Amino acid sequence: MVTLSQSVVDRFSLQLTFVLFLSVVVVTLFMALLTAPQRDEISEFYLGNRTMSPLRNGLAMCGDYVSAATLLGSTGLVALTGYDGLLYLGGTVVAWMMVLLLIAEPLRRAGKFTLGDTLALRLTRLQRPARLALALCTLVITTLYLVAQLVGSIALLTQFTGEPSPATRTLCVIVIGTVVIVYAAIGGMPGATVIQIIKAVMLLAGVTVTAVMVLHRYDWNPGTLLSAAADHSGTGARFLEPGLRYGASTTSKLDFFSLELAIVLGLAALPHVLMRLLAPRKVDVLRSSLVWAVGLVGLVCLAAGILGLGATAVVGRETIAETDHKGDAAVLLLANALGGGILTALLSCLAFVTLLAVAAGLTLAAASSLAHDVYGEVIRRGRASETEELTVARLSAVVIGVLAMLLALVSWGANTATLAFLAFAIAASAILPTIVYTLFWRRFTGEGALLSLCGGLVCSVLLVLFSPVVSSTPGSFYPDSDFAWFPLQNPGIVSIPAGFLLGWLGTILSERRQPQDDTAYKEFEVRMLVGTKE
Repeated sequence: MVTLSQSVVDRFSLQLTFVLFLSVVVVTLFMALLTAPQRDEISEFYLGNRTMSPLRNGLAMCGDYVSAATLLGSTGLVALTGYDGLLYLGGTVVAWMMVLLLIAEPLRRAGKFTLGDTLALRLTRLQRPARLALALCTLVITTLYLVAQLVGSIALLTQFTGEPSPATRTLCVIVIGTVVIVYAAIGGMPGATVIQIIKAVMLLAGVTVTAVMVLHRYDWNPGTLLSAAADHSGTGARFLEPGLRYGASTTSKLDFFSLELAIVLGLAALPHVLMRLLAPRKVDVLRSSLVWAVGLVGLVCLAAGILGLGATAVVGRETIAETDHKGDAAVLLLANALGGGILTALLSCLAFVTLLAVAAGLTLAAASSLAHDVYGEVIRRGRASETEELTVARLSAVVIGVLAMLLALVSWGANTATLAFLAFAIAASAILPTIVYTLFWRRFTGEGALLSLCGGLVCSVLLVLFSPVVSSTPGSFYPDSDFAWFPLQNPGIVSIPAGFLLGWLGTILSERRQPQDDTAYKEFEVRMLVGTKE
């Protein structure tokens, strides 16, 4: 692979990236410490400042969701595949409409600190086993996504230094992981919110300015940009038509549909996004915050599409593919062509900060679930003091961060997009059916929740294990082996219906043995529709 250090990035850019990244880390760490919970109150640690304006909440939500995969991976996908990449970005925006229209307000009214609290209010049987199953799914999803962020930091470093040595990889992961642990363990939700807002503002400014530079280069004419991208793609008009990646065969079409399904439905069940939905004190603030989030994410995706097309038009598809076959270097190559080393350093720093921010939110979500659902409600059965639970939450953040660092070092060559998409698929297959049934199905039982959570998790993982992701293709984990009987790379098209079916089946079978008392649901429904005073 031709690295950026060999072709387009000089020593000045590398040094400037380091200085900018270090400055942002120091500033955000200082602000996270200033805004950290001053009292041993779990509500402040889990939910932070609940009186923030809709704009600030919307920025935090945007920061939680938009990862380095959007800045680098999505841009590269557009640069390499044209129409197919733009279609993928469209699904990213639509995913927020699912959250806004379906679950945000009912979940906010019924929830407390975690989704486990909502389940406990709703279920009359098997509350603790359901909390444990939910915590397991949360831990798996957040760990996969967190490992993807840490592996992504190594991949980004590779663009500058070439193939890093084991010592360099270890140092990179330890530094990033340690900063993430400090954000989550000490700052809690207030600290995570600070870095999310800063990251979101930087991201919006960075991609918007670069997109404006691209449009200005082509006289603000989208048609001219599209024509230039097609001319430099090496494929001509096919670049602007479906089929370069996902439409070539029936299997690839199904794979794309499965991926989009996982993204659109999985966002509504990602643990760190759900946790953010519980933060606003008033429902009308949540509603306005989500509208802001939809608009901001839409702006980022629009800019990412322009950057991807601009990279192909300015740099050329062949050069991008030679530098990095996944296309992750596209935005950095474009930045160097448009603004030289300074713009490259700015966007590189932005990518590192994006990794930090998303990783901090994921670590906090996992730590909160372990401390509140597992320790506070299952092990201590609600008798743990707030100081005790807060201590466990901070220790959990350390443990999860160290675990993610170890896994990232073991799997540093893994495809980060694959890990992230698997996390989306598990969220959509296990947690989403449980949320929907909990909020909207009167007959839903603890047995249904257990079967939906565990079944959706197991189904997703098994299908991926026996897919081309793991074996049978040159890009698999084990390219020389072939035990891939499931033809798709993303299991969503099968595992998501399976999760809903298992939740329904568990409820029906349990009702035959022991009819469900709907008194709990009536009380839950009133709270979900009206809310409670806090």
